[in-house]
Amino acid sequence: MKFIKWMIVMCVVFSAKSNAQNFSNLKTYNEPLVLESVGSFYVGGNSEQQTRVQIGGFFPDGNITVNQTYVSYMVPYMRQSNLSVVMIHGMNLSGKTYETTPSGTMGWNEYFVRKGFPVYIIDQVGVGRSGFNQKTYNDVKGRNQSPENQPSIIRISDENTSVNFRFTTFDGKQVENGKFPLVYFSEFSKQSIPFMSGAVPRPNPTHKNLAELAKELKNTVLISHSQSGSFPLDAALIDMSGIKAMVLLEPGGTGNQYTKEQLEKIKNIPLLVVYGDHLKNDTGVSGHSWNNYYEGWRNFVGKFNELGGNAKMIHLKDIGIKGNSHMLMMDVNNQEIANLIIDWVNQIK
Repeated sequence: MKFIKWMIVMCVVFSAKSNAQNFSNLKTYNEPLVLESVGSFYVGGNSEQQTRVQIGGFFPDGNITVNQTYVSYMVPYMRQSNLSVVMIHGMNLSGKTYETTPSGTMGWNEYFVRKGFPVYIIDQVGVGRSGFNQKTYNDVKGRNQSPENQPSIIRISDENTSVNFRFTTFDGKQVENGKFPLVYFSEFSKQSIPFMSGAVPRPNPTHKNLAELAKELKNTVLISHSQSGSFPLDAALIDMSGIKAMVLLEPGGTGNQYTKEQLEKIKNIPLLVVYGDHLKNDTGVSGHSWNNYYEGWRNFVGKFNELGGNAKMIHLKDIGIKGNSHMLMMDVNNQEIANLIIDWVNQIK
Protein backbone atom coordinates (compact mmCIF):
# COMPACT_ATOMS: atom_id res chain seq x y z
CA MET A 1 0.00 0.00 0.00
CA LYS A 2 2.90 2.34 0.87
CA PHE A 3 4.46 1.71 -2.54
CA ILE A 4 1.19 2.39 -4.39
CA LYS A 5 0.70 5.66 -2.50
CA TRP A 6 4.29 6.59 -3.29
CA MET A 7 3.80 5.94 -7.00
CA ILE A 8 0.63 8.04 -7.11
CA VAL A 9 2.38 10.98 -5.44
CA MET A 10 5.39 10.70 -7.73
CA CYS A 11 3.22 10.52 -10.84
CA VAL A 12 1.50 13.73 -9.80
CA VAL A 13 4.85 15.43 -9.21
CA PHE A 14 6.28 14.22 -12.53
CA SER A 15 3.23 15.34 -14.53
CA ALA A 16 3.50 18.83 -13.06
CA LYS A 17 7.00 19.35 -14.37
CA SER A 18 7.27 17.59 -17.71
CA ASN A 19 8.45 20.81 -19.38
CA ALA A 20 10.29 22.20 -16.38
CA GLN A 21 13.43 23.38 -18.17
CA ASN A 22 13.98 24.86 -21.62
CA PHE A 23 16.88 26.89 -22.94
CA SER A 24 14.66 29.95 -23.13
CA ASN A 25 13.88 29.90 -19.40
CA LEU A 26 17.36 29.23 -18.03
CA LYS A 27 18.40 31.86 -15.52
CA THR A 28 21.21 34.17 -16.57
CA TYR A 29 23.49 36.26 -14.38
CA ASN A 30 23.40 40.04 -14.69
CA GLU A 31 27.17 40.39 -15.11
CA PRO A 32 28.98 38.84 -18.12
CA LEU A 33 31.22 35.84 -17.55
CA VAL A 34 34.71 36.85 -18.70
CA LEU A 35 37.11 33.98 -19.39
CA GLU A 36 40.76 33.72 -20.24
CA SER A 37 40.12 30.31 -21.79
CA VAL A 38 37.60 27.49 -22.04
CA GLY A 39 38.02 24.01 -23.46
CA SER A 40 38.56 20.33 -22.75
CA PHE A 41 41.26 17.68 -22.81
CA TYR A 42 42.05 14.16 -21.63
CA VAL A 43 44.30 12.92 -18.84
CA GLY A 44 45.83 9.46 -18.70
CA GLY A 45 44.77 6.49 -20.79
CA ASN A 46 46.67 3.57 -22.23
CA SER A 47 46.70 1.73 -25.53
CA GLU A 48 45.19 -1.75 -25.56
CA GLN A 49 45.13 -4.31 -28.37
CA GLN A 50 41.71 -5.82 -29.03
CA THR A 51 40.38 -8.43 -31.41
CA ARG A 52 37.77 -7.79 -34.07
CA VAL A 53 35.15 -9.38 -31.78
CA GLN A 54 36.17 -7.26 -28.79
CA ILE A 55 36.11 -4.09 -30.86
CA GLY A 56 32.55 -4.79 -31.98
CA GLY A 57 32.86 -6.80 -35.19
CA PHE A 58 32.57 -3.90 -37.63
CA PHE A 59 36.19 -2.74 -37.78
CA PRO A 60 39.31 -4.94 -37.93
CA ASP A 61 41.36 -5.66 -34.81
CA GLY A 62 43.91 -3.16 -33.53
CA ASN A 63 44.74 -0.79 -30.72
CA ILE A 64 42.34 1.52 -28.88
CA THR A 65 42.80 3.89 -25.94
CA VAL A 66 41.14 3.00 -22.63
CA ASN A 67 41.13 4.35 -19.04
CA GLN A 68 41.36 8.02 -20.02
CA THR A 69 39.65 10.83 -18.08
CA TYR A 70 37.79 13.63 -19.85
CA VAL A 71 38.28 17.13 -18.43
CA SER A 72 36.38 20.30 -19.30
CA TYR A 73 37.62 23.61 -17.96
CA MET A 74 37.00 27.33 -17.60
CA VAL A 75 39.70 29.78 -16.53
CA PRO A 76 38.56 33.25 -15.41
CA TYR A 77 40.13 36.30 -17.03
CA MET A 78 40.73 37.79 -13.58
CA ARG A 79 42.04 35.10 -11.24
CA GLN A 80 41.57 35.81 -7.54
CA SER A 81 43.64 32.87 -6.39
CA ASN A 82 46.60 30.70 -7.34
CA LEU A 83 44.40 27.68 -6.63
CA SER A 84 42.62 25.55 -9.22
CA VAL A 85 39.48 23.55 -8.42
CA VAL A 86 38.80 20.04 -9.77
CA MET A 87 35.24 18.74 -9.33
CA ILE A 88 34.49 15.00 -9.30
CA HIS A 89 31.00 13.51 -9.70
CA GLY A 90 29.43 10.49 -8.01
CA MET A 91 27.70 7.24 -8.98
CA ASN A 92 25.28 7.21 -11.94
CA LEU A 93 26.19 10.81 -12.66
CA SER A 94 28.72 12.74 -14.74
CA GLY A 95 30.45 16.12 -14.75
CA LYS A 96 27.02 17.60 -15.45
CA THR A 97 26.57 17.46 -11.65
CA TYR A 98 28.43 20.76 -11.32
CA GLU A 99 27.00 22.51 -14.35
CA THR A 100 23.65 24.31 -14.74
CA THR A 101 21.29 23.03 -12.03
CA PRO A 102 18.03 21.17 -12.76
CA SER A 103 16.16 24.39 -11.93
CA GLY A 104 18.16 26.28 -14.55
CA THR A 105 20.30 28.30 -12.17
CA MET A 106 24.07 28.75 -12.16
CA GLY A 107 26.06 25.61 -11.46
CA TRP A 108 29.12 25.45 -9.24
CA ASN A 109 31.46 25.43 -12.26
CA GLU A 110 30.35 28.93 -13.23
CA TYR A 111 29.97 30.15 -9.65
CA PHE A 112 33.52 29.19 -8.66
CA VAL A 113 34.85 30.76 -11.86
CA ARG A 114 33.02 33.98 -11.04
CA LYS A 115 34.74 33.84 -7.66
CA GLY A 116 38.10 33.78 -9.44
CA PHE A 117 38.94 30.06 -9.45
CA PRO A 118 39.87 28.10 -12.59
CA VAL A 119 37.50 25.10 -12.61
CA TYR A 120 38.15 21.66 -14.09
CA ILE A 121 35.32 19.11 -14.22
CA ILE A 122 35.96 15.46 -14.97
CA ASP A 123 33.98 12.46 -16.12
CA GLN A 124 35.29 9.42 -14.26
CA VAL A 125 36.91 6.64 -16.27
CA GLY A 126 34.07 4.53 -17.67
CA VAL A 127 31.59 7.43 -17.63
CA GLY A 128 30.32 9.93 -20.18
CA ARG A 129 32.94 11.36 -22.51
CA SER A 130 35.68 9.38 -20.80
CA GLY A 131 34.10 6.30 -22.40
CA PHE A 132 34.19 2.73 -21.17
CA ASN A 133 35.95 -0.45 -22.25
CA GLN A 134 33.41 -2.57 -24.14
CA LYS A 135 35.76 -5.56 -24.50
CA THR A 136 34.13 -7.94 -22.01
CA TYR A 137 30.59 -7.28 -23.26
CA ASN A 138 31.58 -8.07 -26.85
CA ASP A 139 33.55 -11.12 -25.75
CA VAL A 140 30.42 -12.43 -24.03
CA LYS A 141 28.35 -11.74 -27.14
CA GLY A 142 30.99 -13.56 -29.22
CA ARG A 143 30.87 -16.46 -26.74
CA ASN A 144 34.53 -16.04 -25.88
CA GLN A 145 33.67 -15.41 -22.24
CA SER A 146 31.02 -16.66 -19.87
CA PRO A 147 28.10 -14.27 -19.18
CA GLU A 148 29.08 -14.41 -15.50
CA ASN A 149 32.18 -12.37 -16.38
CA GLN A 150 30.10 -9.50 -17.70
CA PRO A 151 29.94 -6.67 -15.12
CA SER A 152 26.57 -5.24 -14.16
CA ILE A 153 25.51 -1.93 -15.64
CA ILE A 154 23.95 -0.09 -12.71
CA ARG A 155 21.01 2.35 -12.83
CA ILE A 156 19.04 4.00 -10.05
CA SER A 157 15.28 4.48 -10.32
CA ASP A 158 13.58 7.85 -9.90
CA GLU A 159 11.64 6.45 -6.95
CA ASN A 160 14.75 5.39 -5.06
CA THR A 161 16.67 8.51 -6.06
CA SER A 162 14.06 10.70 -4.38
CA VAL A 163 14.29 8.97 -0.99
CA ASN A 164 17.95 7.93 -1.20
CA PHE A 165 19.09 11.46 -1.99
CA ARG A 166 16.74 12.80 0.67
CA PHE A 167 14.51 14.89 -1.58
CA THR A 168 11.37 13.20 -0.19
CA THR A 169 10.25 10.69 2.39
CA PHE A 170 8.68 7.36 1.42
CA ASP A 171 5.20 8.89 1.33
CA GLY A 172 6.31 11.28 -1.43
CA LYS A 173 6.37 14.37 0.79
CA GLN A 174 9.30 16.75 0.63
CA VAL A 175 11.63 16.40 3.61
CA GLU A 176 11.29 19.05 6.30
CA ASN A 177 12.87 22.34 5.17
CA GLY A 178 13.78 20.54 1.92
CA LYS A 179 16.22 22.49 -0.23
CA PHE A 180 16.06 20.43 -3.43
CA PRO A 181 13.45 22.00 -5.80
CA LEU A 182 11.13 19.03 -6.36
CA VAL A 183 9.33 20.69 -9.26
CA TYR A 184 12.51 20.10 -11.30
CA PHE A 185 13.00 16.46 -10.31
CA SER A 186 12.50 15.20 -13.87
CA GLU A 187 15.41 17.38 -14.99
CA PHE A 188 17.63 15.70 -12.42
CA SER A 189 16.41 12.29 -13.62
CA LYS A 190 17.79 13.11 -17.08
CA GLN A 191 21.26 13.42 -15.57
CA SER A 192 21.23 9.84 -14.30
CA ILE A 193 23.26 7.59 -16.61
CA PRO A 194 24.46 3.94 -16.59
CA PHE A 195 27.27 3.33 -14.12
CA MET A 196 30.01 1.13 -15.55
CA SER A 197 32.25 0.71 -12.50
CA GLY A 198 32.43 -3.04 -12.98
CA ALA A 199 34.20 -2.53 -16.30
CA VAL A 200 36.82 -0.25 -14.73
CA PRO A 201 40.14 -1.82 -13.63
CA ARG A 202 41.26 -1.94 -10.00
CA PRO A 203 42.76 0.25 -8.72
CA ASN A 204 40.54 2.77 -10.45
CA PRO A 205 42.60 4.65 -13.11
CA THR A 206 40.69 7.84 -12.21
CA HIS A 207 42.81 8.09 -9.04
CA LYS A 208 46.08 8.17 -10.97
CA ASN A 209 44.61 10.52 -13.56
CA LEU A 210 43.49 12.93 -10.83
CA ALA A 211 46.97 12.91 -9.29
CA GLU A 212 48.46 13.61 -12.72
CA LEU A 213 45.98 16.42 -13.37
CA ALA A 214 46.61 18.01 -9.97
CA LYS A 215 50.37 17.87 -10.48
CA GLU A 216 50.08 19.63 -13.83
CA LEU A 217 47.72 22.32 -12.47
CA LYS A 218 49.64 22.81 -9.19
CA ASN A 219 47.91 24.09 -6.03
CA THR A 220 44.79 22.03 -6.73
CA VAL A 221 41.67 21.66 -4.60
CA LEU A 222 40.01 18.31 -5.29
CA ILE A 223 36.24 18.34 -4.63
CA SER A 224 34.57 14.92 -4.63
CA HIS A 225 30.99 13.76 -4.11
CA SER A 226 29.29 10.60 -2.86
CA GLN A 227 30.76 7.48 -4.52
CA SER A 228 33.89 9.44 -5.45
CA GLY A 229 34.22 10.73 -1.88
CA SER A 230 37.55 9.05 -1.15
CA PHE A 231 39.06 9.79 -4.59
CA PRO A 232 41.08 12.84 -3.39
CA LEU A 233 42.70 10.68 -0.70
CA ASP A 234 43.43 7.90 -3.18
CA ALA A 235 44.94 10.40 -5.63
CA ALA A 236 47.07 11.93 -2.87
CA LEU A 237 48.44 8.51 -1.89
CA ILE A 238 49.66 8.13 -5.47
CA ASP A 239 51.15 11.62 -5.80
CA MET A 240 50.30 14.50 -3.48
CA SER A 241 52.64 17.04 -5.06
CA GLY A 242 49.89 19.04 -6.81
CA ILE A 243 47.13 18.67 -4.21
CA LYS A 244 46.65 21.71 -1.98
CA ALA A 245 43.37 20.71 -0.30
CA MET A 246 40.62 18.07 -0.37
CA VAL A 247 36.86 18.63 -0.05
CA LEU A 248 34.59 15.60 0.37
CA LEU A 249 30.88 16.22 -0.18
CA GLU A 250 28.73 13.56 1.50
CA PRO A 251 31.31 10.82 0.86
CA GLY A 252 30.11 7.23 0.76
CA GLY A 253 31.80 4.52 2.80
CA THR A 254 33.40 5.28 6.13
CA GLY A 255 37.07 5.93 5.36
CA ASN A 256 38.11 2.99 7.55
CA GLN A 257 40.07 1.39 4.71
CA TYR A 258 43.07 3.66 5.27
CA THR A 259 45.96 2.61 7.48
CA LYS A 260 47.77 4.85 9.95
CA GLU A 261 50.79 4.82 7.65
CA GLN A 262 48.69 6.06 4.75
CA LEU A 263 47.16 8.84 6.83
CA GLU A 264 50.61 9.88 8.03
CA LYS A 265 51.60 10.28 4.39
CA ILE A 266 48.79 12.69 3.49
CA LYS A 267 48.03 14.37 6.85
CA ASN A 268 49.53 17.70 5.76
CA ILE A 269 46.85 18.19 3.10
CA PRO A 270 43.91 20.15 4.61
CA LEU A 271 40.64 18.22 4.47
CA LEU A 272 37.01 19.36 4.62
CA VAL A 273 34.04 16.97 4.86
CA VAL A 274 30.49 18.30 4.38
CA TYR A 275 27.15 16.57 4.99
CA GLY A 276 23.58 17.79 4.57
CA ASP A 277 20.43 17.12 6.59
CA HIS A 278 18.13 14.17 7.36
CA LEU A 279 20.97 11.65 7.37
CA LYS A 280 18.96 9.15 9.41
CA ASN A 281 16.23 8.84 6.76
CA ASP A 282 15.70 5.38 5.29
CA THR A 283 17.53 5.18 1.94
CA GLY A 284 15.48 2.29 0.58
CA VAL A 285 18.71 0.35 -0.07
CA SER A 286 19.69 -2.45 2.30
CA GLY A 287 22.95 -1.74 4.14
CA HIS A 288 23.17 1.80 2.76
CA SER A 289 22.96 4.51 5.43
CA TRP A 290 24.06 8.14 5.08
CA ASN A 291 24.17 8.41 8.87
CA ASN A 292 26.58 5.48 9.10
CA TYR A 293 28.78 7.10 6.47
CA TYR A 294 28.67 10.39 8.36
CA GLU A 295 29.68 8.72 11.61
CA GLY A 296 32.47 6.84 9.83
CA TRP A 297 33.94 9.98 8.30
CA ARG A 298 33.52 11.87 11.57
CA ASN A 299 35.73 9.24 13.18
CA PHE A 300 38.12 9.52 10.23
CA VAL A 301 38.43 13.28 10.76
CA GLY A 302 39.23 12.63 14.43
CA LYS A 303 42.01 10.16 13.55
CA PHE A 304 43.35 12.51 10.86
CA ASN A 305 43.65 15.34 13.38
CA GLU A 306 45.14 13.11 16.07
CA LEU A 307 48.04 12.52 13.68
CA GLY A 308 48.56 16.26 13.33
CA GLY A 309 46.35 16.80 10.28
CA ASN A 310 44.09 19.74 9.52
CA ALA A 311 40.63 18.26 8.94
CA LYS A 312 37.23 19.82 9.49
CA MET A 313 33.76 18.29 9.50
CA ILE A 314 30.68 20.38 8.70
CA HIS A 315 27.24 18.92 9.38
CA LEU A 316 25.14 21.70 7.90
CA LYS A 317 22.20 21.32 10.25
CA ASP A 318 24.56 21.82 13.21
CA ILE A 319 25.40 25.31 11.95
CA GLY A 320 21.76 26.18 11.33
CA ILE A 321 21.52 25.26 7.64
CA LYS A 322 18.63 22.81 7.46
CA GLY A 323 17.05 20.69 4.74
CA ASN A 324 19.99 20.16 2.39
CA SER A 325 19.84 17.01 0.29
CA HIS A 326 22.58 14.70 -0.95
CA MET A 327 22.89 16.97 -4.00
CA LEU A 328 24.26 20.00 -2.18
CA MET A 329 25.41 21.63 -5.41
CA MET A 330 21.85 21.59 -6.81
CA ASP A 331 19.86 22.69 -3.77
CA VAL A 332 18.27 26.14 -3.79
CA ASN A 333 20.95 27.37 -1.36
CA ASN A 334 23.82 25.87 -3.33
CA GLN A 335 25.70 29.18 -3.46
CA GLU A 336 25.57 29.39 0.33
CA ILE A 337 27.23 25.97 0.52
CA ALA A 338 29.76 26.97 -2.14
CA ASN A 339 30.65 30.04 -0.09
CA LEU A 340 31.31 27.87 2.98
CA ILE A 341 33.79 25.86 0.90
CA ILE A 342 35.38 28.95 -0.62
CA ASP A 343 35.78 30.58 2.80
CA TRP A 344 37.48 27.43 4.11
CA VAL A 345 39.75 27.22 1.06
CA ASN A 346 40.76 30.87 1.43
CA GLN A 347 41.69 30.25 5.06
CA ILE A 348 43.99 27.31 4.32
CA LYS A 349 45.82 28.68 1.29
